Amino acid sequence: MLRITHNLGQSARPAEDRLTLTFEVRQKGRFKTVSDNGTELGVFLERGQVLAQGDKLSSECGRIFEVVARPEPVITAHASGWPTFARACYHLGNRHVTLQLGECWLRFQPDHVLEHLAVHLGLRLEAGEASFHPESGAYQGHQHEHSHGHDHDH
Repeated sequence: MLRITHNLGQSARPAEDRLTLTFEVRQKGRFKTVSDNGTELGVFLERGQVLAQGDKLSSECGRIFEVVARPEPVITAHASGWPTFARACYHLGNRHVTLQLGECWLRFQPDHVLEHLAVHLGLRLEAGEASFHPESGAYQGHQHEHSHGHDHDH
C-alpha cells in the first residue's frame, strides 16, 4: 500500500492519478482508499484540514495524486431573493450546519429536519447529486486569512 503523507494544496504539479472522495472522507486526516487507477493508498495527513477539489497529494515516494470531489446526495435550496437567502443562512448557521453557498442558493447534505426548516423559511428544495464544497468556517485559516480587531468573548 502506498502512503500519502503531504498535501501540496493547489499545486500546479501534474498528477499521475486521482482520488475521487466524498466530503465526509475529505475531512479526515487518516484513511484508506483506492485511487481512480486502482492503487491502494493509506492517507496520513495533518488533521484539521479539509481536502479541496484540485488539491495535490504526494506519496512518500513522490507520486502525485489529485483530489476530486465525488458527486453525492445533496439538497440544493433556492431562495427567491436576498432577504430570504440571508434569513435561511442565519437560521441554518445557528444550527452549525455545513453549507455550500452560491448566488441565492445554498446546499447541504440531506436531513429531513433541515429540509423542513428550509421549506418553512421559503426556500425551494431540489434533491440530487453534486460535489459538495461547503464553506470552511470563519476561524479556519486554510482557505483564507484576515486580521480583525475584535475579541470573541460572548
